[in-house]
Amino acid sequence: MLTSLKKKPLTLLMATLSVASVNVFAATASVSKQASDIAQQTIIIDSHIDVPYRVHEKWVDVAKSAEDGQFDYPRAKAGGLTAPFMSIYVPASLDSSAQSTQLAHILIDSVEAMVQRDPDKFALARSVDDVKQQFKKGLISLPMGMENGSPIQGSLDNLELFYDRGIRYITLAHSQSNHISDSSYDLRRQWHGLSDFGKSLIPAMNNIGMLIDVSHVSDEAFYQAIALSKTPLIASHSSLRSFTPGFERNMDDKMVKALGKNGGVIMINFGSGFVTKEALQWRDGLTKARNALIKAEGENSQKVQNFDDTYRAEHPYPYSTLADVLDHIDHVVKLIGIDHVGIGSDFDGVGDSLPTGLKDVSQYPNLVQGLLDRGYSRADIEKVLSGNFLRVWAQVEDYAASHS
Repeated sequence: MLTSLKKKPLTLLMATLSVASVNVFAATASVSKQASDIAQQTIIIDSHIDVPYRVHEKWVDVAKSAEDGQFDYPRAKAGGLTAPFMSIYVPASLDSSAQSTQLAHILIDSVEAMVQRDPDKFALARSVDDVKQQFKKGLISLPMGMENGSPIQGSLDNLELFYDRGIRYITLAHSQSNHISDSSYDLRRQWHGLSDFGKSLIPAMNNIGMLIDVSHVSDEAFYQAIALSKTPLIASHSSLRSFTPGFERNMDDKMVKALGKNGGVIMINFGSGFVTKEALQWRDGLTKARNALIKAEGENSQKVQNFDDTYRAEHPYPYSTLADVLDHIDHVVKLIGIDHVGIGSDFDGVGDSLPTGLKDVSQYPNLVQGLLDRGYSRADIEKVLSGNFLRVWAQVEDYAASHS
């Protein structure tokens, strides 16, 4: 188990799939030449992959085939992945501390090191044009997004510093309310949305050319951010609450419609607990059973240490499917059209909870095939793979250029 997987309440204590076990979950339907060609010939942006924190916890050379995790260079090339946003994730436990900012810089250093070690494979990407030019060269672009705005520490100077270092979106909060925003996971809604600093941060992000990410924030914070922003917003790795009732981390239909009116884009999270209520309920059942055992036996008992493996053996995890993920895409399209949906897999962040057919970065062609099978045109598929996100990113760049 990678301790990095503790970062997301949805996937607490889940183990990471090995490369060998990934093969067990190969897509049941074959991928056509058309789907393979689209995947290889189209820019694919995945707006949230947790490689930096993964290699910070347990270093591995992702330029080579890795024995665990869901991203490495060979699998990315096989899947046609062009521009995975490297998540600069800072745990909420470090909020309001110097360690928060320090860790963010360390993780950025690690992405820069990936490029320095293998410039024939990877390249930093700070703009839409970088992604397009590097795609033509056959390089995998590594743009960066900051998951949790804690490292900003209430300083617009820090905002500019992180922008200069290559951060191009900021997820305002994570699993707890921070100095910027309330979190969807945190019942303590101290700001009733955004803090005063958070409300001043939104226009500052607009003016500098930083994408505003509303994944993880509370509903109140979402609506305040959308009202304040002069540019379209993104939800970098969220899915739909209509499929997971009561799960505020996902977006409800009203929010999706507001995001569409704003011109923004929701990037669908692949994690099964984000995709189906059955997987979400399984997680809740595990948590309740573990807490009951801790109360009865004590946190350090051997039964507690072995609990997750035992529970999973007795209660097999209900993996979602490729079809379930496609249902989320279909639902967004039905609500607000094809121009507002993309991919935010959360690979390397959701552990062993990924759908059959979407187990790692080699399997984007399965998603393309699924979209083809549901009648999507190539032009529409290209919008889902990258066109919609690139449009929003370009609008954010253009706004900043006109207000510099």
